[in-house]
Amino acid sequence: MATIIPFKGIRPAKDKVHLVASRSVDGYNKTELHDKLHGNPYTFLHVISPDYKDGKTSKPGSPERLKKAKKQYLDFLKEEVFVNDEAPSYYIYQQFKDGNVYTGIIGCSSIDDYFDGVIKIHEQTLTEREQKLMEYLEVCDFNAEPVLFSYPNDEVIDEITATTLKTEPTYDFTTTDRVRHKLWVVNKPETVKTIQSRFEKIPAIYIADGHHRSASSALLGTSRRKNNPGYTGKEPYNYYLGVFFPETQLKIYDFNRVVKDLNGMNSDAFLKKLAEKFILKLKGEEEYKPCKKHNFSMYLDGNWYSLDAKKEIIHNDEPVGSLDATILTDHILSPILNIHDLKTDKRIGFVSGIKGMKELKNQVDKWNFTVAFGLYPVEMEQLKHIADTNSIMPPKTTWVEPKMRSGLVIYKQSE
Repeated sequence: MATIIPFKGIRPAKDKVHLVASRSVDGYNKTELHDKLHGNPYTFLHVISPDYKDGKTSKPGSPERLKKAKKQYLDFLKEEVFVNDEAPSYYIYQQFKDGNVYTGIIGCSSIDDYFDGVIKIHEQTLTEREQKLMEYLEVCDFNAEPVLFSYPNDEVIDEITATTLKTEPTYDFTTTDRVRHKLWVVNKPETVKTIQSRFEKIPAIYIADGHHRSASSALLGTSRRKNNPGYTGKEPYNYYLGVFFPETQLKIYDFNRVVKDLNGMNSDAFLKKLAEKFILKLKGEEEYKPCKKHNFSMYLDGNWYSLDAKKEIIHNDEPVGSLDATILTDHILSPILNIHDLKTDKRIGFVSGIKGMKELKNQVDKWNFTVAFGLYPVEMEQLKHIADTNSIMPPKTTWVEPKMRSGLVIYKQSE
């Protein structure tokens, strides 16, 4: 059963929260990042990107850079940019974005649940990246970006959440990307106890986004346990930060593909090859979005196409083989376009479905791509089935919303 514990969160002072909370560094281009660092002395980007303050470039992941990040974080604490909650708490988080409302609970998950399979995964992690993130945690000693989890709706937790939402939030602010964020601190002992006990009745939780963060936290816990043979399992390093959304509160978007060339073929030859495994329908210049599983959209030479996979290439009894991302790879990208490794091949790019089909057209019309493919979004039940069968999704199969900002609630991994 799931162990999701409350904790004494470290979070921005109320008057500075809108200035502190930030997207990850990857969420900004070079100019935007400079402007944020230059114009906002409180942004958490000063912790994530600590070279700006002293102007001295350090190698990403180097001990020097990690120490500077830790120092900037400690400076924020001294300056009371952050405050520390005195009572173990859960935090109800709500986000409003593009007409969608997402509501979840921030708490800490157990590394033992990760080891024992209570926490379900659907993505492979890279050992080198795990190690780098673990080194970051070892030096900096905090989680500032929670892993995104999904769990089956629980009636009691849903009721507690609904009641809390009727009260005044601790934070209510809108960021410059027009996303509204609300947060409530839940610290009444009886409510905290009830939430924890209800999570203990849930047999499994699912990582929706953050596999490497989970793996690196588990590595850190394992390392510190080895150095502390008398550990009790209650030490902070046995847990890591997560935001837990009921299944009904998550939205899974498609993750689409763009390809730079047709592997030496002209368009007519390419379309002829596609017709061997797919039923093609020309849709013309009007934007086309996939309408069901195993239906794809394609943009080529200024025209949209609908591609329906023929029955003989659909294997619904295979958790991974039945995914549209797999069908696209197995029957178009690999055999026709000669793209076999989606992680390393420079001829392929990925576009999150949150940007819509118009971005696929833009990538082909204005950038160095020749053809684009739109996929139907993976359904939650598909994701769960893959995790439950210990299967692994292909790279870049899902784009899950919401994305939480870094620095909104921080978990310290030592006493």
